Amino acid sequence: MKRSNLLSLVFLCPLLSFAQTEPKPYGVLPSERQLKWHEMELYTLIHFTPTTFQNKEWGFGDADPEIFNPTKFDANQIAKAAAAGGFKGLISVAKHHDGFCLWPTKTTQYSVASSPWRDGKGDMVKEFMQASHDNGLEFGVYLSAWDRNDTRYGTKAYADAYREQLTELMTNYGTLFTSWHDGANGGDGYYGGKNEKRTIDRTTYYEWHEKTWPIVRKLQPMAMIFSDVGPDMRWVGNEKGFAAETSWATLTPKSKTPGKPAVPGEVDDSNLPSGDRNGEFWIPAECDVPQRPGWFYHEDQNEKVKTPNQLFEIYLKSVGRGGNMNLGLAPMPNGLLHDNDVKSLAAFGEKLKATFSDNLAAGATAKASNLRENSAKFAEKNLFDNDRYSYYASDDNVLNPTIEINLAHDQEFDLIRLRENIKLGQRLDSVQVEVWSEDQWKPLASATSIGATRLIKLEKPIRASKLKLKLYAPVAPTLSDFALFKEAVSDFKFDHADRKKIAKDQIMIISGDKNVKLASDNDDKTVWETILSNQKFVEIRLPKTEQVVGLSYMPRQDRKINGIPAKYEVQTSIDGKEWKTVAMGEFSNIRANATEQNINFDTAHEAHYIRFIPKEILSEGKEFSVAEFDVYLK
Repeated sequence: MKRSNLLSLVFLCPLLSFAQTEPKPYGVLPSERQLKWHEMELYTLIHFTPTTFQNKEWGFGDADPEIFNPTKFDANQIAKAAAAGGFKGLISVAKHHDGFCLWPTKTTQYSVASSPWRDGKGDMVKEFMQASHDNGLEFGVYLSAWDRNDTRYGTKAYADAYREQLTELMTNYGTLFTSWHDGANGGDGYYGGKNEKRTIDRTTYYEWHEKTWPIVRKLQPMAMIFSDVGPDMRWVGNEKGFAAETSWATLTPKSKTPGKPAVPGEVDDSNLPSGDRNGEFWIPAECDVPQRPGWFYHEDQNEKVKTPNQLFEIYLKSVGRGGNMNLGLAPMPNGLLHDNDVKSLAAFGEKLKATFSDNLAAGATAKASNLRENSAKFAEKNLFDNDRYSYYASDDNVLNPTIEINLAHDQEFDLIRLRENIKLGQRLDSVQVEVWSEDQWKPLASATSIGATRLIKLEKPIRASKLKLKLYAPVAPTLSDFALFKEAVSDFKFDHADRKKIAKDQIMIISGDKNVKLASDNDDKTVWETILSNQKFVEIRLPKTEQVVGLSYMPRQDRKINGIPAKYEVQTSIDGKEWKTVAMGEFSNIRANATEQNINFDTAHEAHYIRFIPKEILSEGKEFSVAEFDVYLK
């Protein structure tokens, strides 16, 4: 061989060893704004309107603006508490279903401009924006499509006004990270005094794709648009904050009505928790959940604020399953967060920091069964550099590589974090983790749908120094992160001041049904189902006449809606003959958020008998269901 040819090969070999041919992208890919959103992981949603002052969950649209006067309102206190919890963004509910606008809009008089707050010259959205920026948070807005106050609702004039409101919000409040659109639209409302039910064609009324969302795209191109089905992020299908164990970032939206588009409020939600493998669009799950049982503040929920450990579980099942966590915060009527909310957020932030600040895989080395073109660009060391987008990859024809990992020394851990370089798509179907123990490899854990972030929580901590990953994908996998952590202990507790209530074994429900005790057995998982035929109420008899101040209804917890009431009436009696109505209302949002519903009477009422009357039931028919009843005393 000629010397020149030999030299050519010598110089060519290093070039071959360090080839940098990236794998071809797989499936649909996230946009730039979606990548930024995935990196945020955590943000908050602030519900605060006249509904807060009415102690309701959904306002009817009939509240006098005069009641809206939060004398101690401090947006900085709220934003500071969110930041202390480790959250990266804040969303102001600029208008909820009651129609009251927190900014001085030109589209309606029903706003802060008509309230005594700041002498009618305030702009709460702007104050939230400023406080967010002052505390290092991204800012976003929520604009309810449903408006129970506006007399124009259901006409073209309202739809046009809604787009004007959206334009104002997209124009006057700086760079926004999200524009949030609820799926609830159409139904009972005040509507300027009409007090009626209005039905709209959800698939066409708002012209989402044609006229409404283009406003966001034009004025806020980096704002993530949220609705039931996207287009940028989807509802996870529940308000517990949990994505499914297998939850793909890709989705093929499905409409309730064949031939109609899937739009807010008109969506088949069966695939929202899980997404779709190889779905048509990149629409990851946003996992929304209130910090309290309800989205709005209620004094009787002060001891029901989620603890740091409960929030951490939500984090594992939202962010840890490839989605984002959106936590609802609810200021009190004075405009501040309650101390319990603030303390729990701070303790959650401390728990997050204590858990994830120490990566126990730092300093580890790894060896894969195959390395893409033997190139350093795709080497195993990229798994440990804390960069979401540097990654290990195998050759195109190696779909199931294994990676052996040697830790710097024995480590005790109970959390495993995996990430893919999602710039190249969601490629991994599943991963299996094995541990070297007693001179052999033993199964330790497994996971599906890795995506942006996958957190695997072990049943108990394990000590090990050597692990093996088995990757399974339809194309060459691109794993970007492997990390180990130990969940930090949190002993945070609230000082509970329990309300006085009748003992469960003293509650007698008058019924010939042998299963009636399931409604007062102190077990939320059991359900009493009955048929309300001629007797269209449930009657409760107390051991003696008591000063009763309230009743609570716990809906079934099995995710079914059969027999759940949407509206109710409560009556009391001393002798079981003469009855008086002491409460009427609706269980707002009970379909999506099936938590305990508290009915608080305006004053204490003497009662030996109580009737709970379902006025409207979500499912068709005469069936009624309840997990638990509770009766509260003065």
